[in-house]
Amino acid sequence: MSISMTGFGRGEASGGGYQVSIELKSVNHRFLEIVVRIPRNYNSVEERIRKMLQDNFQRGRIEVHVNVAETEERKRLVKVDNDLALSYDKTLKDLALALHTEYETDIYRLVGFPEVLSVVEPEIDLEAFWKICAEALVKAIDGFAQMRRSEGEKLTLDLMKRIDLLGDYLHTIAERAPYVVTDYQERLQERIQTLLGDVELDPLRLANEVAYFADRASVTEELVRFDSHLAQSREALLSNEPVGRKLDFLIQELNREINTIGSKANDLMIGQQVIKVKSELEKIREQVQNLE
Repeated sequence: MSISMTGFGRGEASGGGYQVSIELKSVNHRFLEIVVRIPRNYNSVEERIRKMLQDNFQRGRIEVHVNVAETEERKRLVKVDNDLALSYDKTLKDLALALHTEYETDIYRLVGFPEVLSVVEPEIDLEAFWKICAEALVKAIDGFAQMRRSEGEKLTLDLMKRIDLLGDYLHTIAERAPYVVTDYQERLQERIQTLLGDVELDPLRLANEVAYFADRASVTEELVRFDSHLAQSREALLSNEPVGRKLDFLIQELNREINTIGSKANDLMIGQQVIKVKSELEKIREQVQNLE
């Protein structure tokens, strides 16, 4: 069954001092585009997140939102830049000497200068964090994939109905096609007879003209190809493979065939069916854009 490119999924996991929640949402896209939004301290696991999604999905623009809460307080450390503090102290002594004034080292003043003291965040245990992150991501992917499958099933049913409707239109065209030639022959014969009056009509020339028209107006090959494309579309929709691009190509081919049928047949009734087919193909094309 075909899969939709739109979906949403959410997963949570906690442990090792972390509580992680991940949300996935996607929209249509020609290729697979993954956008990860994660707190800067944890962005080293971004590639692992991308890899898991690439292993599960083929197309769509997937946005990943990772929220992290630390459930255990991590001790922050203060670091002293001794060399910088000594440099400040020496500079002040030199300045006092130049100004012929007294100078006494004041440690409390020195630590107030920029970058002498700095707060150091404890290192993150990335492997412990990734274990919890991966657990939340798996849950999010499961819900996300299920929604995409559910949406895909609905799209597949709708597209199948539309393809069946195209088949009905094709059947109507196929039934009408043989009468196009006979109608042309009758109209031609009446027109010539009107022009010639009582002059006898050459049946051979009339037959040749009708034969030429029949060859030019024949849509048999186009009908066969159109029916084949419909069968391939049904088969693709029922497969478990990504089918969006294939169906997009088949719709182009169907449009090409129906345009040829409309131009070759040059018949009012067939023209009406051609318009219906083209209208339905446009609706199908819009729906196919949602399939992976």
